[in-house]
Amino acid sequence: MTIACPAYFEIIEFFAAGATSEDVVRFHPSPEAQQRVLELIEREKEGGLLSDDRAELEHILRMAKAKARQILARG
Repeated sequence: MTIACPAYFEIIEFFAAGATSEDVVRFHPSPEAQQRVLELIEREKEGGLLSDDRAELEHILRMAKAKARQILARG
């Protein structure tokens, strides 16, 4: 994964490939995806995000919140 590739693409590709429940339990983002998210968060704290970076980070956070709501709704 490169900086030009949003971190969430890796996750989308994982699910689109037909991940099973067991696959999801074992899934860990690559070190590159983890690093990208950490970089985005750090730059956000410093106020240095470009508009594309901000959109990427906001998308990741929206998706994470939506998934958390789904999990909570299932009980």
